[in-house]
Amino acid sequence: MSKATSSAPSQRMLRVGEQVRAAITQVLQRGEVRDDLIEKTVISVSEVRMSPDLKIATAYVTPLGLPDHEAVIEALNRNAKYIRGRLGGQLRQMKYMPEVRFRDDTSFDNYKKIDELLKSPEVQRDLGAKASGDEQE
Repeated sequence: MSKATSSAPSQRMLRVGEQVRAAITQVLQRGEVRDDLIEKTVISVSEVRMSPDLKIATAYVTPLGLPDHEAVIEALNRNAKYIRGRLGGQLRQMKYMPEVRFRDDTSFDNYKKIDELLKSPEVQRDLGAKASGDEQE
């Protein structure tokens, strides 16, 4: 009988991902990465997703206060091996140190678009008509 596969992350993947997120955040906060762009940018690490074998960590980051995130993401990926080496002290319980990959976190942009849609006049008009219709019933 084959084991059922699930697209949802396991509890272990979630726990390890949160530990890796905290470790990456500490490395960035302490300014251990010697890259001018990374040192002068405030970077928010919103989530780290682990592969099922826990060997790849994909970190979703948002450089705050910059319109173009690409340069910071490229700088982080250039320094990924160094960052991986600095994680060892906080993740010494892991059998393998995960390879770290950085991606731009676009979820905040998606939330902003949804918020703008909900505040648009067309949606407000429809919501107003529905609310007045509820009162008549």
